[in-house]
Amino acid sequence: MIPLVEIPEIVRHYAPFYESVFSPEAFQQFQRYVSGLILSENKTVDGINRIFVIDTRNQSSLNRLLQKSPFSVTQLNDARLKMLASLPGSAMKRKGVLSVDDTLLAHYGKEFEKIVLLFDSAKECYVWAHNLVNVHYSDDETDYPVRFQLWEPAELDKIEAGLKAAGIPIRESKYPLKQTDPKKWRNYLLNLWRRHQHKPAVESLYRSKLVIAQDLLSEFFQSHPDKKRTLPVTFDIWYTQPAFCRFLHKMLKVAYVGTLGNTEQVILKNENGEREVTLKAFAQELIQEHQQAIEANKSPLFKEITVPYKGEKEIYYSYCKTHRIHNFGKQRLVINYQKADFSDTPTFYISNRLRWGAVGITRIRRHRWPVEVYHEEGKQDGLDQYQVRDFEAIYRHIALVAVTYSLLRAAHHDKVLLRKLQYSIEIELGGSAGTWRRNTQAQSLWALGSFIATGLAQGLPLATVMQPMLSALTRS
Repeated sequence: MIPLVEIPEIVRHYAPFYESVFSPEAFQQFQRYVSGLILSENKTVDGINRIFVIDTRNQSSLNRLLQKSPFSVTQLNDARLKMLASLPGSAMKRKGVLSVDDTLLAHYGKEFEKIVLLFDSAKECYVWAHNLVNVHYSDDETDYPVRFQLWEPAELDKIEAGLKAAGIPIRESKYPLKQTDPKKWRNYLLNLWRRHQHKPAVESLYRSKLVIAQDLLSEFFQSHPDKKRTLPVTFDIWYTQPAFCRFLHKMLKVAYVGTLGNTEQVILKNENGEREVTLKAFAQELIQEHQQAIEANKSPLFKEITVPYKGEKEIYYSYCKTHRIHNFGKQRLVINYQKADFSDTPTFYISNRLRWGAVGITRIRRHRWPVEVYHEEGKQDGLDQYQVRDFEAIYRHIALVAVTYSLLRAAHHDKVLLRKLQYSIEIELGGSAGTWRRNTQAQSLWALGSFIATGLAQGLPLATVMQPMLSALTRS
């Protein structure tokens, strides 16, 4: 732990963007909280409060920031995006991409409001967690969260009553499941809700992750209508569902690149009409036709393509053509292999832009990866390390983590901040959040050293100079 004797330069530098969001007192706590998210090993309110050795305060001040301060998360988020837009390197660009994903924020115990048991695919077990849905921006120079929302578990009694009120029948034979198999009862009600969610009275009963993602994207494009033509949306297999794709295509009218599993079916024409085959089987058929075409000196089905990504170039062996996909309709289908001999597992992408090529579609889909990085690095910034129990306070904590991550991403492109820091320390070059966390640690260590040197130069005994640090380390 590096004891803080002042707010780090990176926080002071960007703080003016956020001043209008907070009251004067809350603005001070905002700066302390973000400083702690960057530098404290313990990202809880208590852990953050402990690292301040000058101007020490009771941790209740930081608690009030999360639980009682009337600041608006929407205004905070708008200020954050305005800050990022002020720098050419972190501003949104024509070749930028929006990605949709979610992550589990796991905790031990179930004392947190609206926490539930959710399946963690990485650990292959159920964990107590909140689920955070993110819309993330990425281009070759930067990336950061754009919109986010915590998913809330379904209230089954509310859904049951709402379905009845909407005139949707519930099978009498299913009611015993409420007692004998609550999990099946829950699945039955949610499936019934999904089938009728196009009705306004039903849609409002529950916000699934897909509905949350739709709302987040709608909010973004409503506030940034000029981005509809330039920012495509990409997502993984879970979000590549027919209803979600139709919403993007027909309602928002934006381009998308989705991901299909190998069991999805493509509809092919033949002399007997049509046949449906899995994408896995279709890829194997294409490889055979590709090899036959090469032997006959004809144009190969798979082409070697070079895809630019974050300053690097990646090579794929790609098939690209418009096909009808079962339940999805007509789509631009891309099948990619990374090995020239097709010995690796293929990936399958679809897009509603039927004239796009394999390079463009693959480049867009490649920009889904930064949201995974944000989830990993955001957890280092405290994304899942909150101890507050209140759901709204947790949401505010997440919003402040997004600010922290965005500060670290913006710093790489900020020449003014670079000059400020270079007066005192040697800057580590690099654009990652981890690099700028280390730079901030170095600057804070320099400030601590300067504080001690100044005290000694004034003739103060070392014990007197060190007393604030020792008190901070030992206070309960």
